Amino acid sequence: MKKKSREANTEQLVEEIINGLREKKGKDIVTLDLRKINSSVTDFFVLCTGDSNTHVNALAGSVEEEVRKAIKDKPWHVEGTSNGEWVLMDYVNVVVHIFQREIREHYNLEGLWADAELKEYDEVA
Repeated sequence: MKKKSREANTEQLVEEIINGLREKKGKDIVTLDLRKINSSVTDFFVLCTGDSNTHVNALAGSVEEEVRKAIKDKPWHVEGTSNGEWVLMDYVNVVVHIFQREIREHYNLEGLWADAELKEYDEVA
């Protein structure tokens, strides 16, 4: 696959993930663009906060549904749905992290990847 085509596909995937998170009222949605960091294992992290175990799992389900409907893709791997405190969805080029607030603050991925370009997304009213 050509680099431009792969980047366009990755950016569309990020867009559909954001749509899924907004659909279920995800909070504090940000992307970390890791493409310029040599040691990164993916192109983007998408981070979001949910209010409860149920909300975190609903957000993950919404992401999976929106991505499947829009671009016929599914995650390569998903973990964390059994406790709903931190769900990780691995789409290979994009990794989605859906946290409860305390867990997100504890692991502070934004701080760990401070070299990445961070983009914040407004919540949909």
